[in-house]
Amino acid sequence: MKHFFGFDFSHFKGDLLGGITAGIVALPLALAFGVSSGLGPSAGLYGAIFVSFFAAMFGGTSTQISGPTAPMTAVSMVVIAGLVAASDGDVNKALPAILTIFALAGIMQIGLGLLGLGKYIKYIPYPVVSGFMTAIGVIILVTQILPALGYYPKEDMSFVNNFRAQSEEVILENILKDEAGEGVLVLEDFKETIKRAEGITEDEILKEAKTLAGKEASGVIGAFKVLPFAVKNINWLELLLALGTIIIIFGFKRITTAVPSTLVALLVMSGVAIGFGLDYRAIEQIPSGLPVPNFGIFTEFNLSSITPYIFTALTLALLGAIDSLLTSVVADNMTKTRHKPNKELVGQGIGNTIAAIFGGIPGAGATIRTVVNINSGGKTRLSGMIAGVLLLVVLLALGPVASRIPAAVLAGILITVGIGVMDYKGLKAIPYMPKPEVAIMLIVLVLSSVWNLVYAVGIGLVIASLMFMKKIGDLTAKQSDVKALYKGDAWPVGVDFPKGLKDSVFIKHIKGPLFFGFTSGFQELAKQIPDAASTVILRMNRMQYMDQSGLYALEDVLIDLSNRRKKILMVELAEQPRYMMERIDIIPDLVPKEQIFDSFTDCMVWLKENLAHENTVA
Repeated sequence: MKHFFGFDFSHFKGDLLGGITAGIVALPLALAFGVSSGLGPSAGLYGAIFVSFFAAMFGGTSTQISGPTAPMTAVSMVVIAGLVAASDGDVNKALPAILTIFALAGIMQIGLGLLGLGKYIKYIPYPVVSGFMTAIGVIILVTQILPALGYYPKEDMSFVNNFRAQSEEVILENILKDEAGEGVLVLEDFKETIKRAEGITEDEILKEAKTLAGKEASGVIGAFKVLPFAVKNINWLELLLALGTIIIIFGFKRITTAVPSTLVALLVMSGVAIGFGLDYRAIEQIPSGLPVPNFGIFTEFNLSSITPYIFTALTLALLGAIDSLLTSVVADNMTKTRHKPNKELVGQGIGNTIAAIFGGIPGAGATIRTVVNINSGGKTRLSGMIAGVLLLVVLLALGPVASRIPAAVLAGILITVGIGVMDYKGLKAIPYMPKPEVAIMLIVLVLSSVWNLVYAVGIGLVIASLMFMKKIGDLTAKQSDVKALYKGDAWPVGVDFPKGLKDSVFIKHIKGPLFFGFTSGFQELAKQIPDAASTVILRMNRMQYMDQSGLYALEDVLIDLSNRRKKILMVELAEQPRYMMERIDIIPDLVPKEQIFDSFTDCMVWLKENLAHENTVA
């Protein structure tokens, strides 16, 4: 049976091989992204399982393989770090809020798909995407230097002790806040405060100091701050494991690409570490058994804790959409098919929502894994579902074995991911790109790397939009002109027109959209019309669009011309601008319908009849 419950089994052999191969490629990356996110390897594995399976089942790209990706993980790190810090460094305490944000991002993706917004994602400017992707590479590369050196700031007491005084201040501040909330804070009598302060234990101070130390060492700037401490405390075994992983990943690709070099590096370096009984640091324990839902998302829901991250959730949703649809285009080019963008967004949203409920990090369409799937024979959505099932089998059967993977090996894998995800094409083009676009790319790159990924993208989009509007406004102003009839080539050659009227007829040709970026330029051009002109012809054939700002600017100009007793004629008025002008009665109050013409010929007839008649009467 080739078709069963809507699934196409006619290519099952190819889908099986493609799904298994893509799943194998996804395994080390899922574990690495989970560790990098701060939630641990199991979160990466859960994300890969559920996003891959459900995005394939409900998505609109037959061969797409989805799962945690570098961009999605980098933004997830922002959410996780912020909420963990707000929860006194307790990941378990922050987990419900973290997963709620991830689920919200998935729901937003579903909304984007249902609203049909998938086709608009492609309009995000390339310099913004380029700067963001390179920043992702920088963040992953720099932040993984510390674990590659075997250095963990929270475990370095010489570094943690620097925050003991600050931790006592934070604890005391929390006591005062608690008392204020309970109504027991009395400024004249601090007996209750002193009593609570005396109950502070050394363990509480140390725990808070470790939280502050971890916060200080987070991000790109934090990594550079603690790098001197890391260099003084290099764990040479961890460094050799990381370097060996990096060398194998890049070196094995030169031998063959038939076998994923990332998987080879994971197996070889983990085998060496385990086989020789080396004293290495393993990743966190991966829970055995089936993943279970985290009902804390529902039972511990707190709107105030997630409100500051609503925009971050939207960023995750948009980033996942961009990542997935770009991969869909790659898949289309390889398979000569056509994806359904809105359906793909719905599928990705469902996958991310379910993954969040089960404790997984969010994901998106993964280009490398999709290419591997297609090259291995995958043709239908079954391949992506099989990849998810394979990862689930690995979790159930090999969870205890996977828990023995060296943390330094995953750090080495992530360093190669960071190097690979950078947009070298955009960086190489910097000497040849227009300076404004270079500026946008560098602004997004720097701000994303050292400040905030979410805000950096927003700022980049705003700057890019403003520059684009200014450019279009300048071009429209440059192309538009005001000419006397006998000057220039505003009219077709050979027009028979009374010579006595030529000086009194002026033409304004609007070449381009009349929008808010061009309103001031349009009004300046209108002032060029001399008082000697009795008739103004507006050539509208190249103005296909007008927004509200342009509409009111046009109205102001027409009112001014009308007050100056000038006749206004319009030629070849497009449908959208006409509709806008009719809505506020520019037509027929300022420009009668009989003074709007479909062609130059009709306009010429009216000019000859009316202006010649007026001159005769005069």
